[in-house]
Amino acid sequence: MRNQYQDKLARLRESFPDPSRADKRLVPYFEQALAAAQKQKNNSPIVGTYEPIDYDAACHARITAKGISKEAIVALLAGYCEGSVIPSHPLTQRNIVSPATIPSLLGGLYTGLYDPNLCWDEYSQRFALAEVEVAAMVADLVGYQSQHSGGLFTFGGVGTVFYGVKVGLEKAAPNTTTKGVQGQVAVLAGEGSHYCRYIVCNWLGIGIDNLTIVPADDDFSMNKEQLRQQLTTCLRAGKRVACIIATVGTTDSFGLDDLAQIAAVRDEVCAEFHLPYKIHIHADAVIGWAWAMFNDYDFKDNPLSLPMLQELQQASARVCQLQHADSLGIDFHKTGFTPYVSSMVLFKRKQDLQTLVRPQKQAPYLFQFGDYRPGMLTMEGTRAGNGVLAALANLKLFGKDGFRVLLAHLVAMAQTFRQELLATGKAAIINPACVGSVTLFRLYPDRMTPDFAAELTQSERLLTINHYNWQLFDQLHTEAMTGNAPVLSSVDACMHSDHNDPVLALKAFIISPFTDTQAVKATVAKIMAIKAKVDAMPATKDLLCSQDW
Repeated sequence: MRNQYQDKLARLRESFPDPSRADKRLVPYFEQALAAAQKQKNNSPIVGTYEPIDYDAACHARITAKGISKEAIVALLAGYCEGSVIPSHPLTQRNIVSPATIPSLLGGLYTGLYDPNLCWDEYSQRFALAEVEVAAMVADLVGYQSQHSGGLFTFGGVGTVFYGVKVGLEKAAPNTTTKGVQGQVAVLAGEGSHYCRYIVCNWLGIGIDNLTIVPADDDFSMNKEQLRQQLTTCLRAGKRVACIIATVGTTDSFGLDDLAQIAAVRDEVCAEFHLPYKIHIHADAVIGWAWAMFNDYDFKDNPLSLPMLQELQQASARVCQLQHADSLGIDFHKTGFTPYVSSMVLFKRKQDLQTLVRPQKQAPYLFQFGDYRPGMLTMEGTRAGNGVLAALANLKLFGKDGFRVLLAHLVAMAQTFRQELLATGKAAIINPACVGSVTLFRLYPDRMTPDFAAELTQSERLLTINHYNWQLFDQLHTEAMTGNAPVLSSVDACMHSDHNDPVLALKAFIISPFTDTQAVKATVAKIMAIKAKVDAMPATKDLLCSQDW
């Protein structure tokens, strides 16, 4: 007679995929999950209904003695999607969270089924092969020699910068791995670089105080003369320079650093100071990497009849310089249209990764055989394979031409957005020279003529318009979360004024292929409608009346 234990075990086994044959038991639950997702869509950018979250109540969650059915779990999980933003919606234009393609979603399915760990090919088999193939594809794309380069998928864009700076640290200060950071070490990063510069310097033990920020030019790229001066200052102070963090596609303004000039400055300074090492250059190209698809495009004949040729060519002129970087970061979950997380760090010379290798004896139960053992040098002990398969899927799905068409469309829609916004006569574009798909802008009350240049020299005026735009964004966000407005972002300090005041801007980052001219016009119309509401608020009138313009 079967006892309760045996009956329970039999039922529990039904919750797992069948290990020995094609398992049809998965299908109804996937169908239920997809049906629930479809039911939650209502033509707005928001999944279901947005409601404030009670985190205090969540702290009282407990595990019950008895479980619930799989059908109930599907419904439960669907409920946690409520209030999320739909990345593919044409009115979703906040930061850079790209929609995922159908094939890239399958990467999560297959890795969920077989649970590979990329630390070792014994634990990942052909998933490891996919990682090597993706690294080779991208190396060839950006101008590296794929047989000499090496790449690894990591936990996100921050991880790619972490690897780049860590290798640079080992070059500038050998034996850091065993002895720790000895003496003062410096890292330089452009003004428009990602905030992870602080995280990396903190967690690597370099120290945030040893991070030097290099001012940007008007196009949001790193100023090369300032870079030279800052490098010289650091070296004269006896510091070792671990890394220069360049950016190819800044998060807020799509600023593109000139890597050829940065490398030239680096080489000149290294020679001048007779350094025993070459300062490492890491290109944070998590956004801009995709424009490398244009490196060999015939802009003259334009066989794909692409719009925005001038802007695409200008971006390509900078992105084609990725080959001058010693390492670079790529986020497929940004301009590669995959789900989170799909980030790869790529090194021009794979031997650079050998500076991170640990003795096999530190992990005595791993790496006894096999041909691929990245776990002997990665910071992660476990690396999932979903990002690898997702990236491979889209590189194969789109090819260069597919990416070219998508990027051209996004840039064209961004240009349309700027034109529509400026036509209102009540907006200023903060990044007018941008050749990407992101727009930074400020809005102005009806009684004011937009004059952003004047704000940069008049502190009180700038801060007043900062406050006005925050009021507007607060109202816009409130309506967006109810599904009644486009989903945009704001930036507290996209740049600084002559008096070092932060410049607040609203941000529209067009990343969905479904965004069209109609959606752009609807976005601008809604922004202006909300602006009219804010202009009518007593607090806004009091604020503006108190100023003598």
